[in-house]
Amino acid sequence: MRNRPSIPKSGYGYSPKRPGADKGLRMSFLETLKLAMQDEQIKRRLSFVLGVFAVYVLGVHVPVPIPGYSPEMFEQVVKNNAIFQLMDTFGGGGLKRISIFALNLSPYISASIIMQIITATTPSLKKELQEGGEYAKRQQNRRTRALTVALCFFQGWGIVNMMAGALGNPTIYVKLAILAFWCAGTMFVLWLGDQITEKGIGNGISLLIFAGILVSLPGMLQVIGTSLMNGMLPWYSGALLLTVFLLTTWFVVLFTIAQRRIPIQHMRRQSGAKLATGNTSYLPLSLNLAGVIPIIFALTLVYMPAQFQRMLSPDNFLYEVLGSMANFLMPDLTRWQGVFGCLVYTSLIFFFTYFYTAIQYNVEDIANNLKRGGSFIPGIRPGKQTKEFLDGVISRITFIGAIFLAGVALTQYVVPLIANGVANLGLPFGTSLLIMVSVALETMRQIEANILMKQYGQGEM
Repeated sequence: MRNRPSIPKSGYGYSPKRPGADKGLRMSFLETLKLAMQDEQIKRRLSFVLGVFAVYVLGVHVPVPIPGYSPEMFEQVVKNNAIFQLMDTFGGGGLKRISIFALNLSPYISASIIMQIITATTPSLKKELQEGGEYAKRQQNRRTRALTVALCFFQGWGIVNMMAGALGNPTIYVKLAILAFWCAGTMFVLWLGDQITEKGIGNGISLLIFAGILVSLPGMLQVIGTSLMNGMLPWYSGALLLTVFLLTTWFVVLFTIAQRRIPIQHMRRQSGAKLATGNTSYLPLSLNLAGVIPIIFALTLVYMPAQFQRMLSPDNFLYEVLGSMANFLMPDLTRWQGVFGCLVYTSLIFFFTYFYTAIQYNVEDIANNLKRGGSFIPGIRPGKQTKEFLDGVISRITFIGAIFLAGVALTQYVVPLIANGVANLGLPFGTSLLIMVSVALETMRQIEANILMKQYGQGEM
C-alpha cells in the first residue's frame, strides 16, 4: 500500500469533506501546471488542445477568395460597426480578414440559446429531454446543429449584403460561394470544439471562443502601444485604462467563484442491519447563475435595428425608422441618445438574467427532489416552505448577479471616455473579459480536478 501523495494546500483551501463546496481554485496556477506536466495523460490532453488552437488560428488567417475585394475598406467597415466589432473580437479577427472562419461560432451560440429557451418553454420537449436520456440529448444536439446551419446562411447573407460595397459588389453566385465557405468554416470550428471536449480538457466551444479573443489581443495591444508613443493616447489615460481592466478582472473573478451555500440535512437511513447517520451537505448557488447569456441576448436586441437597417436600401421607408431606433438603442456614453440606449441595455440584462435563471433553476423541482430524498433545509419545513425559501434566495442572488453583469457589460462603453483614440478597437472589456476569465477558471478547475482525483486514486491503492 503506497502512501498518499501530498496535495498542495495553497489557493482557496480544500476540504475533502465538502467536495464541490468551493468554486475557487484549490492550488496555485503554477502548482497546477507543474503537476499537470508530470501526468502523461493530462499532458497529452493539453497538447491536443494546443494543437487544435493552432489549426484554429491558421483557419482564421485563411481568406475566402473574392474577386474585387478591398481588405482596407472591409476592415474599416468592421471597425465602424459595433456588432461586427464584437463578432470580430470573438472570432480572433476572422471577420475583418474575411476568413473562412469569419462567422466563427456566433450562429451556434445563437442556435443553442434559442433551443434552450424553446425546450424550457415547451412541456413535451422538456419532458423528452428529462426522461429520454442519452438519445434525447443526441436529438437535441441534431436540432441545434440544423438550426446552426440555417442561422449561418441567414446571418452570413445579412453581412454580405451590408458589406457589398467593400466586397466589390459581388454577384449572387459569389455571394452564395462566400456563404458556403462561411457555413463550412463554422461547422468545422464546431467539430474542432467537439474534439477538444472529447479528447482534451474543458468545454471545447468555450475554449475556442477564449482562443479567438486571445488571438485578437496582440493587435489591440500594438495599437495601444503605438498610440502611447505618438501621443495620441496620454500616459494617464493608458494608466487609467490598465486600472479599469485590472479592477474589472478582479470583480469578474470574485463574482465567478462566489457562491451562496444553503445547508442540506440528510435524514438517517436504514440499510439492512446498519443505520446510516444523516450528514450535512450544501446546495451551492453561484452569484452569477445566468452566466454571460443575458448580455448576449441584450446585445442582440439593441443592435438588431441597426443590422436590419443595413440590409435595406436608403430609399426604403423603413430605412429611416430603423435608423432612428438604432440611434436610441445602441449603448454609447458619449451622446445623450446613447445614454438612453445604456438604460435600455441595462434593463434588458436584468430581464434576461431573471428569465434565464427561471428556466434553468426550477425551485419547485429542487424542493420536491429534496423531499423525495428525505433531505431538508434546517429550520425550513419540506415542500411549500422550502420552495418559497429557495425562491426568495434565488431572487436575491439573481438581483445581485444582474447588477454585476450590467456593470461589467457597461465597462466597454466607459473605455471611449478614457481612451478616445483607441475606442474602436473592441478592447477586451465587458463581455469579452467575462468570457475569458470564466473559461480560464473553469478549465483550470477541471485540470485541478483531474490531478486531485488521480492523487486520491493512487493513495487508495
